[in-house]
Amino acid sequence: MSIYVFVYGTLRAGEINDLARAAAARGLPPARHVGPASVPGMLVDFGDWPGLIPVDDGRRVRGDVFQVEPALIALMDEIEEYQPGKPCCFVRRTVRARLEAPGQTGALDCQYYPINPALRAAAVDIAGDDWIAYRMARNPGSRTTSDCP
Repeated sequence: MSIYVFVYGTLRAGEINDLARAAAARGLPPARHVGPASVPGMLVDFGDWPGLIPVDDGRRVRGDVFQVEPALIALMDEIEEYQPGKPCCFVRRTVRARLEAPGQTGALDCQYYPINPALRAAAVDIAGDDWIAYRMARNPGSRTTSDCP
C-alpha cells in the first residue's frame, strides 16, 4: 500500500535530507514524485532547516507530494526525530495537499511533519511560502541557531 507524503523542507530534492537519496542509501524503494503542492501553514526558520506551523488564515506553504511505500515512512520518522507518544519538535499528521502543477488539479491526503508550535523556541517567522527560495535568498549571517528543546 502506497502512502502520499508532503515535504516542504530538507526532504525536498537537492536538500540535505533529500528523500530520494535517503531511500537509496537505505536500499528502500524510491519515492515517486507526484508534483508540486501546497498546504495550509506558515514557515519558521531554525537555521539549517524549517518548521511548518499549521494555520487556517489563508497562508500556504509550498512543497512536493511523493508517493512512498510504508518502509519509507519509518525512515522519514527517523530523519525528523519523530517518535509517536513522545514530545518531539516534529509531529506526523495528515494534511490535505493541493496539487499545483500546470494542468494538475485536485488534492490528496498526505502525511507530513509540522512542528509542535509550543516547541518553536526562538525560530524566526518566514514571510515567504517556499523554504528553498527563502534559504537561497537569505543572508547567511542572519541564520538562527535555534533548536527545538
